[in-house]
Amino acid sequence: MKRGFYTIITAQFFSSLADNALLIAAIAVLIEMSAPEWMRPLLKLFFTISYVMLAPFVGTIADSIPKGRVMFLTNNIKIFGCLLFFFHVHPLIAYAIVGFGAASYSPAKYGILTELLPPEKLIIANSWIESATVISILLGTLLGGLLISPNLSSIILNTNVSIYLKLSNPSEAALLVICLIYLTASIINFAIPKTGAIYKKQSLNPLLLTSKFFKNNLFLWKDKLGQISLSVTTLFWGAGATLQFIVLQWAEARLGMSLDKAAMLQGVVAVGIIFGAIIVAGGVSLKNSLRVLPMGVVLGLIIPAMTLISSLEIAVVLLIVVGALGGAFVVPMNALLQHRGHVILSAGQSIAAQNFNENANVLFMLGIYSLMIYFELSINKIIWVFGLFLAITMAMVIKRYKTSKQNHNLTKLIGDKRSATMQN
Repeated sequence: MKRGFYTIITAQFFSSLADNALLIAAIAVLIEMSAPEWMRPLLKLFFTISYVMLAPFVGTIADSIPKGRVMFLTNNIKIFGCLLFFFHVHPLIAYAIVGFGAASYSPAKYGILTELLPPEKLIIANSWIESATVISILLGTLLGGLLISPNLSSIILNTNVSIYLKLSNPSEAALLVICLIYLTASIINFAIPKTGAIYKKQSLNPLLLTSKFFKNNLFLWKDKLGQISLSVTTLFWGAGATLQFIVLQWAEARLGMSLDKAAMLQGVVAVGIIFGAIIVAGGVSLKNSLRVLPMGVVLGLIIPAMTLISSLEIAVVLLIVVGALGGAFVVPMNALLQHRGHVILSAGQSIAAQNFNENANVLFMLGIYSLMIYFELSINKIIWVFGLFLAITMAMVIKRYKTSKQNHNLTKLIGDKRSATMQN
């Protein structure tokens, strides 16, 4: 791997670490405000909406400016959003600003991989970046829980900086540390080298960009490889975002855990994803990446087992298995989608289309989850609905894949290395 790759990994790690710690801190702010419980998943919804709204534009921006500079500038937007919490801006609005920065950051983060590395390195690279992201989710979630815990927050609040800034509660102590982590990410982003990739100059007219984006999006969905990999990643990230909140609610209802301790169970799922990503990195190539699809069905069928558990030890084992299955089937699909998108579109545009679809599904699934909480469905019923939906949807994707395989040489398409610049 080239040296710049590790700089990208490190920058992504710290930025994602802060994102995930901030989610726990923002939930703590809502609790301090005595906000209703159904508002908590709306944090992720408000964070995600920028991915959908900005999708027509961020891909072109990521292809027009060196991607390291895009990552630097957009990470600074996250810092601004984090600072808004200190001025008592509503958590939904402040976290939405952070989401605005994250949505602009993502096409550059993933698109630079296709500029820096050859296709045969993409699964390994994705295993690295997904592992780094998942480790940051794990540590960020744990860090968020620790920062709002009485013991650590009291230590932070007694520092000279906190006294000077007149910080007074655990959520503010957490926010101070999180802002410093975002600052670290910005410094590292500034050091990312230019790749020298040049794309055809494109119009910045909003109407033309929107029209072209939806044409590209439709083109990706019509592609026989694109539609399969995009279906899987879209489903996975919608399910993953929802599972974050399901685990918190389940830990509180079934295991009697407080927010700071329940946050650690989210980290357990992340540990499992790392295991799954490591396994496929060594045993799955880009050409046989589609063989992992059945794992998605198995994942959906295992999730309802959560309703039978009341022991913390058994819960940890099950959540590790859930995470491992998720990591094992999404990492190859993500690499395949990046490669195919880069071939038929461009690095930035394909990642923007991917983000649009994945995060539109996050909005949909979180919206449904919020409604189920609003109408006071039990956590057991929610888990059953969630698991069966995932299993049935993955079974439909596999059926579509088998039909396409009968009529097209998908292996040949995977090996296609045409330059995206020739087709734009």
